[in-house]
Amino acid sequence: MPGLNLTREEARERAGLVSVDAYSVELDLTRGDRVFGSTTTVRFAAREGASTFIDAVTDTVHSITLNGAELDPAELSDGVRIQLPGLAEHNELQVVADGLYTNTGEGLHRFVDPVDGEVYLYTQFEVPDSRRMFAVFEQPDLKATFQFTVTAPSHWDVVSNSPTPEPAAAGEGAKTWRFEPTLRMSSYITALIAGPYRSVRSELTSSDGRTIPLGVFARASLMEHLDAENIFELTRRGFEFFEAQFGTPYPFPKYDQLFVPEFNAGAMENAGAVTFLENYVFRSRPTDAMVERRAITVLHELAHMWFGDLVTMRWWNDLWLNESFAEFMSTLAAAENTEFTQSWTTFASMEKSWAYRQDQLPTTHPIVAEIRDLEDVQVNFDGITYAKGASVLRQLVAWVGQEQFMAGVRAYFGKHAFGNTELADLMTELEAASGRELTEWSRLWLETAGVNKLVPRLEVDDDGVLTSFSIEQSAPAEHPTIRPHRLAVGFYDLADGGLVRTHREELDVAGESTPVPGLVGRQRPDLVLLNDDDLAYAKIRLDDVSQATALRHLKDFRESLPRTLVWGAAWDAARDGETRGRDFVELVLNNIAEESDSSVVLVLLRQLGTVLDFYLDPSHAAEASVDAADRLGALARAAAPGSDHQLQLAKAFALRSRSAEQLDAVEALLAGETRLEGLEIDADLRWELLTALVAGGRAGTDAIAAELARDDTAKGHLNAELARAAVPTAEAKRRAFDAVVHGRELSNTHQRQAIAGFNRVHDAALIAGFAEEYFASAGKVWEERSYEIAQQIVVGLYPSAQVSEATLEATDVFLAGLDDDSAALRRLMLENRDGVVRALRARTADRGE
Repeated sequence: MPGLNLTREEARERAGLVSVDAYSVELDLTRGDRVFGSTTTVRFAAREGASTFIDAVTDTVHSITLNGAELDPAELSDGVRIQLPGLAEHNELQVVADGLYTNTGEGLHRFVDPVDGEVYLYTQFEVPDSRRMFAVFEQPDLKATFQFTVTAPSHWDVVSNSPTPEPAAAGEGAKTWRFEPTLRMSSYITALIAGPYRSVRSELTSSDGRTIPLGVFARASLMEHLDAENIFELTRRGFEFFEAQFGTPYPFPKYDQLFVPEFNAGAMENAGAVTFLENYVFRSRPTDAMVERRAITVLHELAHMWFGDLVTMRWWNDLWLNESFAEFMSTLAAAENTEFTQSWTTFASMEKSWAYRQDQLPTTHPIVAEIRDLEDVQVNFDGITYAKGASVLRQLVAWVGQEQFMAGVRAYFGKHAFGNTELADLMTELEAASGRELTEWSRLWLETAGVNKLVPRLEVDDDGVLTSFSIEQSAPAEHPTIRPHRLAVGFYDLADGGLVRTHREELDVAGESTPVPGLVGRQRPDLVLLNDDDLAYAKIRLDDVSQATALRHLKDFRESLPRTLVWGAAWDAARDGETRGRDFVELVLNNIAEESDSSVVLVLLRQLGTVLDFYLDPSHAAEASVDAADRLGALARAAAPGSDHQLQLAKAFALRSRSAEQLDAVEALLAGETRLEGLEIDADLRWELLTALVAGGRAGTDAIAAELARDDTAKGHLNAELARAAVPTAEAKRRAFDAVVHGRELSNTHQRQAIAGFNRVHDAALIAGFAEEYFASAGKVWEERSYEIAQQIVVGLYPSAQVSEATLEATDVFLAGLDDDSAALRRLMLENRDGVVRALRARTADRGE
C-alpha cells in the first residue's frame, strides 16, 4: 500500500502546475478474466517546461505518447505512476495499458454469478481508484470532462455517467458503446457498470422542466426480488425535496441506481450512476430497520448529486462536508417528505451512537481533520466524518435557523456549481444568510475533538417546586473544549399510564454552568430530559429522580425520540463503566418488547450482545448469556405474529442460543417441527438458524453443503462461507484464519464472512491461540494487501474476545514496533486496543468495584 499513497503536498504542487480539460478513455472488456485494455487520451494545460506525474495502476503499460513523442514505459512507469517530463503549455497524452480486474471491491471489480455463470463488472473509485481503470490525475480538484468508449460482449448492458448510447457492432459477439462526454467532474465520481444487468425504467420532470430518465438495475438472478417502484417513489420525493431546498435543478442528464455484487460500502455517489450493495435487494423478508436504512441511503446518495458531485471539496480534509451534509439532508428529507417521519429517532439511535463511540476513542480527531495523504483519507471514513459531522450540522441548523441555513446553501450552490470549495466558502454564505458570526462557532465545533457531557443540577423546596436549575457542562481532560449548545430541556410527567411532555424550554448553553431561570418556580416533573428533541451533540445524564422514573417507565414514553435519548444515556453510562453491565441487560430485556422503532430495536440488540460478550464479570457472564437467550426466545414467542419484533427477536434468540434446550428449539424451528405463527423461515433466516446450530456444535459441513445445494446463489455462497468458518473446531478456525491472512482467493465479501464466522464462538478460548500469529502477521498484511482487504483483517481478526491485560501488552509491543509511515495502521490498532480497555473497565464496574 505505501507505493499507492499520494500526499496532500504532492497534490497541491500538481494542481499548481496542471489544469485538465478532457479525458477520452477506451476500454476493451473482451480480453478474458484477468486484464482489460485501457487507452487514455488526456488534454491538459501545464506550466511550460514543468514535470509532473499521472496516476495509473496497471498490469502493463504498452506505450506512452506525449505531444506526439513516444516515451519509454520501462523508464517512466512503475505500475502506479507515470512520470511526465518537459511539459508544454498545452498537452495531449496518450497511455495504452492493461488494467487488472479486482475481487476486492476497489477499481473495476469482477464478479461471476454462480446462478448463471454470467460476469458482472462495476467500478468503485472513492478515494483513489479511478487510476486502476485509466490514467488520471487522481485528485478531486483537477476536474475535467470524461468521454468513455467501451467494447464489451454484445449481450451486456453498459452504464456510465452519461446516458447509454446505442452500441455498434465490434466483431463477433461484441459491441462498442461510445458515451457522450460528461459534465465537468472529479474522477472519483466517474463510473462504469457492465454486464447482463436487468433494469426497470421510469422518468420524472425536474424543477427546470427537463425530463430526467430513471433506471433501477440488478443482476438477472435478483430481478424477481427488486421492488423498483419503491426506489422510484423515494427518488421522486428526494428530487422534489432537494430541488426545492437547494434552489438548483438536478445537474446531470439522467439518474440510474444500480445494485451491484460484493460492494464494500452502503452506496457510492457516482454522478448519475449510483451504485448500492445488493443487501438492499430483499430476497427474504427484511426488518423494518433495513427498509428504512435503504430509504435513507437512497436519499443520502441523491443529496450527493449536489453536495459532492456538483460542488466538490478541494482536498479530502473537507470529506466530512460531503458526507455529513448528505447524512443530515437525507434524514431531514426522510422526516419531512417520506413515510419515515421518525427518522430523527433512528438518527439518534444509530448515527449519533456511532459518533459518540468514535469521538471517545483515543484516535478521535476534529471534524475538519488533518489529511496528510490518501491513507489518512481512508481511515477517516468514520463516525466523525459521517455521524458527528451530521449531528453538528443539525446543531448548526438549530443555531442559525433552518430557513437561514438553506438560504446560505442555495447561495453556495449558485456560486460554486461544477467547482471545488473549502469549508470557508460554505461558512461565508451561512454567515451572510443568518447574520450570525460563525468563526468562533466553527473553531469550537469543527476544529476541536471530543464530546461534552451535560448534567442537570436542580434544587426543590418542600413542595417540590424548583428553586434553582442549571446545566453543568464538562469535557474530557484530553479534549477540554467547552462549547456553545442550542438545546431544549423537556419536562415529562406520568399521565394516563404514559410519560408525556408537559413543558419545553429552548435555550443557548455556554460555559461550565448555565442557569435556566425560566424553569425556576415550576413543579419538579417526574423526569427531566436535557437535549430534548436531540438538537445538540452531547452526552447527557439524568438526575436521580429522573433516573428512577426512567428505569420504571422507560417503555411508557408516548414518543419514540425522548425514549431513545434515555436509551442512549443508559448505554453510554454502561460503556463508560459508570453503571453495571448487568443492569443494562435488565433494562433492555424488560423494555425492548415495547419499543416501537425497528432501528432502535436493532441497535439495542447489538448493544445487548456487546454487554453479554464483553462487559460482564466473567464469573456470571455465561449464566447471564443463557438467561438472556431464554428471555429473548420468550419475547419472540410473545410478539405479535408476523411483526417486526417477532422477526428481530427470533433472530436474536438464534444468535444467542447456547444451552442444549435453546439449540433444541433452534433445531426444531429450522426443521419445521415447531413454528411461530407469522414467522416465515425463508432462505436467509434458514441460514441464520443453521449457523446458530453450527456454532453450537449441532450441525457441520454436511449440513452446510446441503443448504448450499438448496440455495446455490451468490448470497447462499456468502452464508455458507460464514457457516463453515463458524464450525467450533480448531481445524475449521485454522482454515478460516489461513484463508483470510495468507490466502488471496477470497473476494472482499467472502473474506468479511470468513472473519465473522471465525469470531463466531461460544468459548473465546477456541481462538485464543491465534492472537500471537495475528500480531506477527498484521504488519505484512498492511504492506501487501489493498486498503480495503487489509483493514478488514487488521480490525476483524484482532483478538478482541481475549479481554485481558495480556492482549493490551501484545498490542503495545506491536505499536512500539511501528514506524512513522504507519499512521493509518497505528490508528486502527489503537482503536482495537480501546475496545479491550473499555471491556476491562466495564467488567470492573459490573463487579461493583
